[in-house]
Amino acid sequence: MNNLFIKNTDGFAYKIVTVVISLLIVVFASQISNAETMSSSNYKVEIDSINFGGGRSLSGSYTIEDTAGEVGTGVSSSTNFTMQAGYQQYSTVNLYVTPASNVTMSPSIPGLTGGISNGQTSLTVSTDNPAGYETKIKADSSPALITSYDSFADYVPAGANPDYTFANASSNSSFAFTAEGGDIAPRYKNSGVSCGVGSDDDVNACWDGLSTTDRTVAIRNSSNMPLGTVTTLKFRAASGSSHVQQDGVYTATTTITVISL
Repeated sequence: MNNLFIKNTDGFAYKIVTVVISLLIVVFASQISNAETMSSSNYKVEIDSINFGGGRSLSGSYTIEDTAGEVGTGVSSSTNFTMQAGYQQYSTVNLYVTPASNVTMSPSIPGLTGGISNGQTSLTVSTDNPAGYETKIKADSSPALITSYDSFADYVPAGANPDYTFANASSNSSFAFTAEGGDIAPRYKNSGVSCGVGSDDDVNACWDGLSTTDRTVAIRNSSNMPLGTVTTLKFRAASGSSHVQQDGVYTATTTITVISL
């Protein structure tokens, strides 16, 4: 469970707003291996075999791998389990996720004059799947950041794509996020002035609103083992200078889903 906190205080009104964002990580792969692996800083050996022969043969149209000398190979199954024994039975797609950590938003937002508070977290995804992976995020509620009696509005970009520059009206409060990293989705790339176009990954650009529908924040169409790729999720809460945000605990519950393609 990953928590994000904002404290909004005013020396005269003593208004306190606390924001908690819970980030649930869900991982889906076509198959998931929990076996031990041999590894170094540059390599991972996912499978090995003791036998007396074998190799890979190629032609213009086909590739064949063969192994000779293994004992007890093949597929065995019961009501609850399936065992695929032997080197050539191995067809697992490995998907590794280093989950996002807790976040503390800062600085504090004055209760009467308003302000902006920022926080960020990151996750690292690595896979040996040649088709790659996809990372998505969604909120459990709309608006995402709520109490039982008040909320921060979900950020709404001016157009179909995220806003290159964050903007919040003086009479509103809003809650936004953006994604940064080597595998970010085209929606969060930019041309230096606009988002959803170009190939740049400018810092603190391309602000979007959370939705109860999945938004793809990172996508890759190749393996990135063994180092993986870091995706950073940045969050921003703002209260305008003429807006009064009710005190209390505001919570945004989100789900981050990582799947192999």
